[in-house]
Amino acid sequence: MNRDLALFPQDNVGDALWQMMIDGDDLNQAREIEFSVIFPNEEAALKFGQLLLENNQKLSFCPYEGNDDFPWEITAYPFVGASYENISSYQNLLISSAEPLGGQYDGFYCAAV
Repeated sequence: MNRDLALFPQDNVGDALWQMMIDGDDLNQAREIEFSVIFPNEEAALKFGQLLLENNQKLSFCPYEGNDDFPWEITAYPFVGASYENISSYQNLLISSAEPLGGQYDGFYCAAV
């Protein structure tokens, strides 16, 4: 099978989606995708969480143990199709919204359907 670089660019998102497709996942089927952003303090994380809630986003808020400099995590759970455009667009939106609060994008997780 040849990889279409227009659908699966050679970056973290494209690589993950390509592997999911190879593993037999139906990428056209919408599902909940987890996007995590970590913050240097609780106040910034809560402000970011409020922003997501004001935009009707499902989220979780918890301590983060993977980075002492960013001990708080907000995870957003949009329900979308697993396409490069959907994932990279949402990822970029989170990055641009979190930066003024000192947040750092920490990745996404997408369960197979």
